[in-house]
Amino acid sequence: MGYAYDYAAAIMRRGRVHMEPVDHVPNWADGPRKTKHYPDTDLLPLPDSGYPADAALDQGLDPEPLDGPGHFDLDALSGMLRDSYGLTGRRLGVQANTDLDALPHYPLANFSRGSASGGGLYPVSVYWVSGPSAPLPPGVHHYATRHHAMRRLLTGDATGEVRAALEAAGPGAPDGADATDQYLVLSIKYWQNAFKYNSFSFHAVSMDLGACVQTWRLWARARGLDVEPALWFDEERLARLLGVRTEEEGIFAVVPLRWQGATGAAAAPATPFAVRHRDVERSRTVLTFEAVTAMQAATAEGALDRPAPGALAPAAAHPAGPALPEAPLPAATPLTIDVRTALRRRRSSFGRFDASRPLAAADLAALCRAATDGSYLGGDTGTGAGGERLAGLYVFVNHAEDVAPGAYAYDPGAGTLRLVKEGAPGPFLQKNYFLSNYNLEQAGAVLVPTVRTTAVLDAVGDRGYRLVNATIGAVAQSVYTAAAALDVGCGVALGFDNISYIEELGLEATGEAPLLIMMAGHERPAPADYRHELT
Repeated sequence: MGYAYDYAAAIMRRGRVHMEPVDHVPNWADGPRKTKHYPDTDLLPLPDSGYPADAALDQGLDPEPLDGPGHFDLDALSGMLRDSYGLTGRRLGVQANTDLDALPHYPLANFSRGSASGGGLYPVSVYWVSGPSAPLPPGVHHYATRHHAMRRLLTGDATGEVRAALEAAGPGAPDGADATDQYLVLSIKYWQNAFKYNSFSFHAVSMDLGACVQTWRLWARARGLDVEPALWFDEERLARLLGVRTEEEGIFAVVPLRWQGATGAAAAPATPFAVRHRDVERSRTVLTFEAVTAMQAATAEGALDRPAPGALAPAAAHPAGPALPEAPLPAATPLTIDVRTALRRRRSSFGRFDASRPLAAADLAALCRAATDGSYLGGDTGTGAGGERLAGLYVFVNHAEDVAPGAYAYDPGAGTLRLVKEGAPGPFLQKNYFLSNYNLEQAGAVLVPTVRTTAVLDAVGDRGYRLVNATIGAVAQSVYTAAAALDVGCGVALGFDNISYIEELGLEATGEAPLLIMMAGHERPAPADYRHELT
């Protein structure tokens, strides 16, 4: 058994046994930038992107394969990046989160984005490795979120390097990966999150990866495009190309883009390209944490062992208790709003829930459906359409129309809830939540995705931990976006006693690990808020 088993167990117990270092206090004055900084590089502005008004969120939540998906161009790439990781507005609303005192100060400004992020830290870096089919010279670029532009880090066609890195992991790369010359490479700079969350940060940042990819999948599918990530590839080769050290910045995903006019003909150069520009760190003191370093090493070790078809079958989500009493749900509320608008509206509720207005059962059904659809990452993960569904879903109902309070398992095949434990769950939920920014009893419902983490690691090795958390992050992003489309408040949190949830739901025998809680419900009317959209 690899180190990921120990780390996963420590994450489950951290509500009762603190992870080392227990005395870590973030040095906010010496914290890192919220984005990478490459001075003396050319800035290439991306075009303003149009968006079809009829691209409804429901289209993006359809996990079935597209019939002849379309092709990306520069306009589509720009729109997808803007709506996922680009800055779209200021966060200035009065709410119950602990960082409220910093929001009015511009140097500490909190900006809204379409994708969710643990702690709002956004540690995912997006690189675009472009070949000759793009309308600009081939090269390696870094997406500058604050400028909505590309910083050119290298000039020359390096797509052969990316293709070779994908091929090195064996068969099963995303469809079309060898027939394009445009790739997005996603990395995570650990210090950008670890300065605050120390050893816990690897757990959080791997969820950020899933949230980002799921935003792209929702956006692209609503536009008739396709986004399929690869999580298995020659990680060290791509790190050399990007000029980063994997101890500091892990390479987590490669997303081939089906591009208009691409041929995918370039081979890896005899002398490998490498970016010479380096990210300039703001922090005077950069700390390393043994658990994060060990998890990077453990999950990188199997990077070349892409899972064979069906490898994850033993780790599939456990059936939702077919013998348990059924609580029917109505048809899900249609999500007719367009994806861009839903992503612009997405935010965390932070203590604004109001139990006086129950959550509609049809809205609850839509949120459960979104959570299920988010568990299909696709690509080479073995969890796309026709593959395994790794994430199960449990629902604690506090205040929902026509649904009695209690704890339920969601049955995605039947679209119903199955009663696990009756009775109002509010006291249990609040007792086992560690922070002060939410009153969980006031939420209409609390959705809890689970994954059989140990079974995934047994099936595909330690690198499967990245897949587990990417799946959970994708589920969270789907629920967040659906809630925004429904005009329902939503909040996602990791600060709860995981073991208590295992005991409350009776998950000891199934090996399901509750990894996240997602609160949903109506908010108090007329909250104190400001609007400051940038786009």
